[in-house]
Amino acid sequence: MTNDNCSASDFEKAVREMGAKALHIGMVDPQGEFRDKLVSADKAIKLAKDGYPFCEVLYFWDIAENTYRDGAFVDRPATLFAETVRRYPFAEDTALCLADFAGDFGRRSPRNVCLEQIARAAERGWDVLSAFEFEFFVFDETAETMKAKNYRDLTHFAQGNRTYSLQTSALYGDLLEGLEETMATMDVKLDAIHTELGPGCFEAPLTYAKGIKAADDAFLFKNFARSYFARNDLTVSFMSKLSPALSGQSGHLHLSLRDRDGKPVFADPDSPDGLSRTARHFIGGLLKLMPELLAMCSSTVNAYKRLVPGAWAPISANWGVQNRTAAVRVINDSKEATRLEFRVPSADTNPYLALAMLIGAGLYGVENEIEPAPSSAENFYAATPSPDAAFPRDLWDAAQRLKQSPLARTIFGDDFVESFVESREVEFSHYQKQVSEWEIRRYLGVV
Repeated sequence: MTNDNCSASDFEKAVREMGAKALHIGMVDPQGEFRDKLVSADKAIKLAKDGYPFCEVLYFWDIAENTYRDGAFVDRPATLFAETVRRYPFAEDTALCLADFAGDFGRRSPRNVCLEQIARAAERGWDVLSAFEFEFFVFDETAETMKAKNYRDLTHFAQGNRTYSLQTSALYGDLLEGLEETMATMDVKLDAIHTELGPGCFEAPLTYAKGIKAADDAFLFKNFARSYFARNDLTVSFMSKLSPALSGQSGHLHLSLRDRDGKPVFADPDSPDGLSRTARHFIGGLLKLMPELLAMCSSTVNAYKRLVPGAWAPISANWGVQNRTAAVRVINDSKEATRLEFRVPSADTNPYLALAMLIGAGLYGVENEIEPAPSSAENFYAATPSPDAAFPRDLWDAAQRLKQSPLARTIFGDDFVESFVESREVEFSHYQKQVSEWEIRRYLGVV
């Protein structure tokens, strides 16, 4: 399968205008990793015209690169996307672009699934505007020192850090400015960057973007933040939960819709809460489907260590206007800025799947005019959820809910659901075989 001539022409134009002599092709990995190939600019332009074959093994191995299927691992057709060509931040005369599988095999791709949901919104005349915000920890460690320490007793960066700390910013301003400049080179704009709760803890809200660019920006931010800090002999972590003593790391997602005239679809100044009928139905669909689609935005074993009572994270499907304890927080400070904040995803979320889940469930609610329960200002962290709203307790249960969901298959396709669930079952099976330090300390010599 090849790009069409227009797209290939756009690709060549973008690369030539940047004066790039080389290009990093980032294959979109199902785990959210930038799988890199460095080629000459001329070869990249040829690949954009003729198609880009890439090994299918990406969908048959786990995050540790252990294959869980036997096979020939043939090359599958893939596409280079002209609109994703950006400057590479770590070398002169170099660009980058994203690529992904095409054709039937590409139906399992998180990015393609996300594109399909954005297209569904476009069919209704709506543009999707969204932005992720990521919390993360920084360690004064390298990959080598972490391995030497067996990933225990690691040294945190900025150990005296406090939330919204001027002192941390004053001490390490050059490092933070360097991160922002790295992202700006790739046209990934940060709305802000500030310290959060815990040693070496930071938060970076991204500036909103239209369509798939918001998820691409999030994908690039996490991958290149890891590279940026590694180049400074530091390690960044987007894990959901590092320790019972430390706060969980969120990956909240903000979303709004605009019609063809640029007007906000979610806003209605005449309603009591400033929300349109469409917004209410969008919320209704999200609340209904959230428990059975949860694996899409919480796809690691570790994500479920954050989604527990007392961890400042949602444990059930609920919503409220300006309620930070809700799974869906409505922000209605102004008509133009009326939006939803999806507070369930952790920092380790796959941005393509989190955004696809949010759009797909919301559009289902709009199509079926699902009216949500009344919004609430209660502290949902302290509330006991109803059984139908409660989240699955772990990755296995979440994967089974997704696997058994007819609506998930209707919205996202059998190919995606089957492939994704299989990978989550494999991930959980590895976890089940492990014995934690907590278990040893609690039971050894006692039971």
